[in-house]
Amino acid sequence: MLEVFICEDDEEQRNRMIKYVSDYIMMENLDMKIVLATENSEEIIDYLKNNKVIGLYFLDVDLKEEKSGIALGAEIRQYDSQGAIVFVTSHPELTYLTFTYKVEAMDYITKDKFTDIRKRVTECIDTANQRYVLNKTNNRKLFQMKAGDKMISVEYGDIMFFETSSQLHKIILHAKNRQAEFYGKLKEILEMDSRFYRCHNSYIVNKDNIVEVDVGKREIKMVNGQICYASSRFLKGLKDIVQNK
Repeated sequence: MLEVFICEDDEEQRNRMIKYVSDYIMMENLDMKIVLATENSEEIIDYLKNNKVIGLYFLDVDLKEEKSGIALGAEIRQYDSQGAIVFVTSHPELTYLTFTYKVEAMDYITKDKFTDIRKRVTECIDTANQRYVLNKTNNRKLFQMKAGDKMISVEYGDIMFFETSSQLHKIILHAKNRQAEFYGKLKEILEMDSRFYRCHNSYIVNKDNIVEVDVGKREIKMVNGQICYASSRFLKGLKDIVQNK
């Protein structure tokens, strides 16, 4: 489900935005819902810290707090790299700040008498929904982890293997073009996807990305050239996986 967030400090305008969004979702029977409509930007960040989200965000640029809506958008990107951000503003001249904060925005809606705000909102909903449905159709499943103060998203298809870190309770993710370290347990990761195979007490490998298994060296070569390791206990299962690919 695509989750919708509204951050607007003017209560009347916030209620109007809620109505525009909820009416259109109901009318079009979309797989979406408003999970939070607030004047407080920290409520959105707290929600994202505790939930894995792909969202649609309508953010007032000129919030009556120290953090602007554009700064909020930049912070949202740390937790939801795939979300669609729409800025709603009475000051279109401030949109240059999105480049300063490096925020990729779907749209800018100006609060003036010349803008049909309802129409622009529904167009944003349609676009965000189309992208969401397309990603689901393409089975673009994302593995998300918190590394330091950032939320990192990696497509499951790009994951090579996981290994336990020398740091207690941490795991290293080896992906196609990156590595990331985060707190977690191999047992929990193993249950997340059928592509994952426990090949060693300290390793979990993505079966889809195995090129070959060297039984003598107990090494698993991945599609990007990385090497994962296996124990003799799990070698038979690995040979069966390679033979059946």
